[in-house]
Amino acid sequence: VQLQASGGGLVQAGGSLRLSCAASGGTVRWYSMGWFRQAPGKEREFVAAIKRTMDMTSYTHSMKGRFITSRDDAKNTVYLQMNSLEPEDTAVYYCATDSRRDYVIVPPRLSWEYDSWGQGTLVTVSS
Repeated sequence: VQLQASGGGLVQAGGSLRLSCAASGGTVRWYSMGWFRQAPGKEREFVAAIKRTMDMTSYTHSMKGRFITSRDDAKNTVYLQMNSLEPEDTAVYYCATDSRRDYVIVPPRLSWEYDSWGQGTLVTVSS
């Protein structure tokens, strides 16, 4: 499965962006899809994840309520709607899929649990 993330850009603080992650070469319908981000000089951190089963979602506490992840299985695409953006949200955002474990119910939050990654899309939030 190949993942293509898009939708990043420059936005002012308080603004919104919607990131997309399109999958090709296979369906991700049954797999967990995660979003991670990496700011300059920092480690990659978990943002959000979604699993089709029971529409389970998971968020980092600081982003819950501001970020919303969703999926469109017909388009084989996952989205990350980011609202009330802050300069601290500036980072490269990556999408990933856990394509080895379709049986998990709660989408994982650790990067090593994901086996396929997109190339990342840069989000810059100006103050």
